[in-house]
Amino acid sequence: MSDKIFLQVKPEHIDMLTRIIEAFDHLGVVSTLNREEGLVMIRGTKDTIPEIYGILPTLPFPVKIEVDLPQ
Repeated sequence: MSDKIFLQVKPEHIDMLTRIIEAFDHLGVVSTLNREEGLVMIRGTKDTIPEIYGILPTLPFPVKIEVDLPQ
């Protein structure tokens, strides 16, 4: 399992995603790859990635996991 998750959200949700992930201490770091397209990457660890995947479906906005982006 990779230590990076690539996502697409509406651009207006990038800040909220960042705040939610940062609210979980030491869970992961969100980086914006393309603000106009809403592409972001969450960097975690092999221990935190499963927890991040568990959080994504509970977010108050839709999140599309991108599996075809380079790791």
